[in-house]
Amino acid sequence: LMNAAVAQNMEPARITQHCDSVSLCFSKGLGGPAGAVLAGRREFVAEAWRVRKLLGGGMRQAGVLAAAARFGLEHVETTLRRDHDNARRFAEGIQELNSPLFSVNLTAVETNIVMVSIRGGWLSPAELCEHLRAVSEEELAETGQAVSLLLFPWSVHTVRAVWHRDVSAHDTELAKNKLQFVARKCQE
Repeated sequence: LMNAAVAQNMEPARITQHCDSVSLCFSKGLGGPAGAVLAGRREFVAEAWRVRKLLGGGMRQAGVLAAAARFGLEHVETTLRRDHDNARRFAEGIQELNSPLFSVNLTAVETNIVMVSIRGGWLSPAELCEHLRAVSEEELAETGQAVSLLLFPWSVHTVRAVWHRDVSAHDTELAKNKLQFVARKCQE
């Protein structure tokens, strides 16, 4: 919800105005260590509260977690905009590589998620992810960096990369360099 709101320059309330209920996780994008909020009709929230108690859910002295959630909400625009910019830079780096191994649709990069299409049957998404995760002596000697890039094999021809508050612009540059290194090694 918050990534969509920032990407569309729109208040979350406008996006959810026709929803019966909304759940917002504070650890997704906002950087909170845990927690979520549930909004909806009074009866719905009361029933959710009852069921949570019935199933043993609940926390005591959760003020520190609430403080982290509040901080995330107060800085949501800056934090998520930075994540979106880093994701865009990564996608542009893939485009600039002009690799026969993978590509990206830049118009589809609207938030902190980049879907990378695997082309040409060189590698499966799982194989590409394994190459990006692994660090070799050759990589260290050649680039001076030991970078382990964690992407997710999303489908038969796609991997997914997601940015969050702990991934910096420098990390994004390292990720682009790692992808370039792997592409070059796979083509040799």
